[in-house]
Amino acid sequence: MEELELSLKGQELIGFYKKMALDGYHQKDGSYMNRQDAQPSSFANFEIRGFKEALLPYFKKYNIKSVLDYGCGGSDWDLEGFDQESTKSAKNFFSLEQVSYYEPALKIDQRKMADCVSCFDVLEHIYIIDTTKVLRDIFRFSKKLVILNIACYKAKALLPNGENAHITVRNPLWWKGMLDSISIDFPDIHILLICALDYKNAKLYNCWKANDWNQITNFETDFN
Repeated sequence: MEELELSLKGQELIGFYKKMALDGYHQKDGSYMNRQDAQPSSFANFEIRGFKEALLPYFKKYNIKSVLDYGCGGSDWDLEGFDQESTKSAKNFFSLEQVSYYEPALKIDQRKMADCVSCFDVLEHIYIIDTTKVLRDIFRFSKKLVILNIACYKAKALLPNGENAHITVRNPLWWKGMLDSISIDFPDIHILLICALDYKNAKLYNCWKANDWNQITNFETDFN
């Protein structure tokens, strides 16, 4: 698989995230997360779990059978207990046949075409110069659906250089505008955008695709 060419700062950030996974990291409150605590908190949180009920109808509607988890951290779609009530794994809960993973900070690269590309808690960690490049890489591997969850607030964790780990914090409408623009080049890909305003408060935009704009009879495109 061809490696994604990031800017020099983007490459430096990957190095920071590798170091955080291996060594742990400092937090804003002055505490330190050692390696044992840092791995679960920074790389194994399965963020999609909190949205599973809202996302399940879209997996069914678009007959999603394969997923590429883009920036997967330590997420395991085969691990039982994803759904506490049924104890199903994420793979079984969403009735998937195949899941592949991409996590450059852990040297995992299984990027390939999938019905859905999910990207949770990633884009706020991307250097702003690289955001469009990463988004286009996400879209090019999707056959039907892209699901993006983006934090629009500062993280507790700090990078090794002392900066906040959420380096690109923007208003939800900034991300919506970015995706509106990029989606024009991928007109048949449906987009689900979730912007987290804080850890427990998120805005879910209506699912859309660029070709929707060609189906209306007027010129105004006031979709949200």
